[in-house]
Amino acid sequence: GCAANIATASILTEMARGKTLREAWNITWRDVAEELGGLPSIKFHCGALAVGALRRAIRAYYEKRGRPPWMPEEATLEERQALEAEKLGETLSRKLGGGEGDRPNR
Repeated sequence: GCAANIATASILTEMARGKTLREAWNITWRDVAEELGGLPSIKFHCGALAVGALRRAIRAYYEKRGRPPWMPEEATLEERQALEAEKLGETLSRKLGGGEGDRPNR
């Protein structure tokens, strides 16, 4: 991925470390951008994608255990954006002949 995607995912990992799943869920893309010292507006989506991926992982964890009351029933905007990016990556990989797990840079 691009440098902004890598940076936002990396800093989000550090921000979530040691937190409860609820606390990690509540991290926003703005929190991520602030922790990085700012992001250009054209790269705000990178923070949203990182947060969405984390929230999708937390939601998947709770799918087997029952959704906690603090988690919205419907996917958040960030979760939907992360899912769309994932689907796009898979589609491009198939069309470009990439193997399992091979994805073009986003």
